[in-house]
Amino acid sequence: MSNQKITTRKDDYSQWYLDVIDAADLADNSPVRGCMVIKPYGFSLWDNIKNVLDNKIKATGVENAYFPLFIPKSFFEKEAEHVQGFAKECAVVTHHRLELDKKTGKLIPAGPLDEPLIVRPTSETIIYDMYSKWIQSYRDLPILINQWANVVRWEMRTRSFLRTMEFLWQEGHTAHATKIEAENRAQEMLQIYIDFVQDYLAIPVLSGKKSESEKFAGADTTYCIEALMQDGKALQAGTSHMLGQNFSKAFNISFLDDQGESQFAWQTSWGVSTRIIGALIMVHSDDQGLVLPPKIAPIQVVIIPIFKDEKEKQSVLKVAQTLAENLKKKNNLAVKIDERDLRPGVKFFEWEKRGVPIRIEIGPKDVMSKSVVVARRDTGEKIIIKTSAVVKTVNELLEKIQSHLFDKAKKFMADNSHQVDTWEEFEKIMSNRGGFVYAPWCGRAACEEEIKEKTKATIRVIPGDQPKEKGRCVHCSQPSENRVVFAKAY
Repeated sequence: MSNQKITTRKDDYSQWYLDVIDAADLADNSPVRGCMVIKPYGFSLWDNIKNVLDNKIKATGVENAYFPLFIPKSFFEKEAEHVQGFAKECAVVTHHRLELDKKTGKLIPAGPLDEPLIVRPTSETIIYDMYSKWIQSYRDLPILINQWANVVRWEMRTRSFLRTMEFLWQEGHTAHATKIEAENRAQEMLQIYIDFVQDYLAIPVLSGKKSESEKFAGADTTYCIEALMQDGKALQAGTSHMLGQNFSKAFNISFLDDQGESQFAWQTSWGVSTRIIGALIMVHSDDQGLVLPPKIAPIQVVIIPIFKDEKEKQSVLKVAQTLAENLKKKNNLAVKIDERDLRPGVKFFEWEKRGVPIRIEIGPKDVMSKSVVVARRDTGEKIIIKTSAVVKTVNELLEKIQSHLFDKAKKFMADNSHQVDTWEEFEKIMSNRGGFVYAPWCGRAACEEEIKEKTKATIRVIPGDQPKEKGRCVHCSQPSENRVVFAKAY
């Protein structure tokens, strides 16, 4: 684990983010430019996210499957908008082997492929080619499939978890007999993401539609959730797409309905990625390091035994082990006893950097008094409690920490959300702290692009819960039907 000092958020937010990842031992840079190695602690965090979300997805009737990493180039050419949206991000395989060049002594590509293969940037095309074979009748519908996989997008500017050339995600793909079924599924999956991110990650989000310019390439409608980071930038934390019949027509996913008429299927796709770990870091962490919500933390409680000699060690460890067993058995918690031969202060500092919600300290005097010291990571507060009350108190504290982190993030989002009506106000906010800016917009893509060029702010979401409000566009002063949410974003 790194011992380097963590840069403060005030001094350099970007470096602070990287320092927190390093100090918490979440990930490391790989020999491949733009890719990261997710270390065991970071991957256990992803495992927890995956396990909870996987159960929620399966509870709606979805089944897991797996599709190939390599996709024929011709598949991408079947849906024009889709290929245009991903063309610049595709990694392409053009040869199927390496050979030794006798002149240079180096390995060179050989055996050109008849058709280049795209390394999966997303799986719509290859999954829908299979759906076209599997779906013949309305009785074959709906198809509800999800896969957990890696994808590759050729990014030039990368940052661990937030934007890497290869990342992990889940992508769900469904096919339905009717438009309303597909629309309901897209909305249902969006709500699952909202509930998961708010309930487990303690991150408040805005939800709604993307603008036409920001929606997924090939979709009729993209729904999303947006979270606000501590530097005032937004981060897209999940998306659900109503694809309509765009891909079913391109890939001939047709079926005979109950009247014997041929119809094209209605489809959805939806997903979240390891990018959500980046959001988790930036929403909750502080200048001391990572801060994790208890519901998703790989280690919820760390017990630090404090002793000077072997005799003290044995008596302290005995109490520590009993506490750990009780917390695991009665509260079903992830507990770790740190028995390493290091000074207590070093251990305190390390687990603080790793964001463990609760630390329990036990020394010889605590054994004698039948008490322990309990420290909260989120507030730094320390309390002394009786050993007999640990199981009940820790459970209550974990619930308080989970709620406190959500309430704190929600207040931050509220404090950094602004309603503006003039371009002067808009520019002032975007040139300073940023945040979510609710502003009237004319609905024109050209105006949206001009705003982006001038301020780097984009429309993050068109909220579905906002009442219609006639006004004048904040930029061009043309008539506006409602407010949308602008922000600078990752």
